[in-house]
Amino acid sequence: MKKVFIAGATGWVGKELSKSIVNDSNYALVGGLSRSHAGENLAKMLAIKTSPIPLFDSIENAIEDIDFDILIDFTTPLIARQNILNAINNGKHVIVGTSGLSNQDYEKIEERAEKKAVSVLAAGNFSITAVLLKKFAETAAKYIDQFEIIDYASQRKVDSPSGTVAELAYSLSKIKKPTVEVPIKDTIGNKETRGGAINGIQVHAIRLPGYVLGVETIFGMEDEKLIIKHEAGSGVAPYLNGIKIALAKMGTFKGLKRGLDTIMDL
Repeated sequence: MKKVFIAGATGWVGKELSKSIVNDSNYALVGGLSRSHAGENLAKMLAIKTSPIPLFDSIENAIEDIDFDILIDFTTPLIARQNILNAINNGKHVIVGTSGLSNQDYEKIEERAEKKAVSVLAAGNFSITAVLLKKFAETAAKYIDQFEIIDYASQRKVDSPSGTVAELAYSLSKIKKPTVEVPIKDTIGNKETRGGAINGIQVHAIRLPGYVLGVETIFGMEDEKLIIKHEAGSGVAPYLNGIKIALAKMGTFKGLKRGLDTIMDL
């Protein structure tokens, strides 16, 4: 039975993920990170009938006090980077659900994971339909030279682009950089209206009430276009399914993989 530790255990995803892991006989939830509830019992907070699950204020204190095999991180970029590197240094496998980490962050994480021979999976989105969008978009990019991405999220999301879109832009850029017939620098008027370049791909971020999380990739050709869109609802069930897939793969590879699709048979 693998021992799991959740950073962000009292968050939106963390609460439901904690319940899901407790109910899975393949895993044991042995602790969590929650600075606002450090020292409390997560099992009591969530009314889970199981042994006490201690909450810590830092990954360093958790590693000193308990033993675990896998860290799942749903925190914030600055906290996550520290959590991930500390866990890797101590031989833990890591699943990263936190958005906002940079390519430079992942370069360091990859280097450290390979050195320590542990599994690290970073997924901007654990939803199966989001994974399929990425897969279909990668296929389209092989045949279509012009495309852009629209990033949808609520008005309260502070990071831009979302982890889903950052991962998608990174993946598509490995296939090709899209053709831009009128360079952004030659745009007449307000250049900022053309969005921002992420790995050479134009991204337009919308932050409005009514959205939870969504991504739309638009491919254009002469007299035709292809639109691939994913939209998430307000529940966490889609992400739990993907995390369970990720958990089962921990320890089966060494180093960093980016995207749930990299460990799925697609």
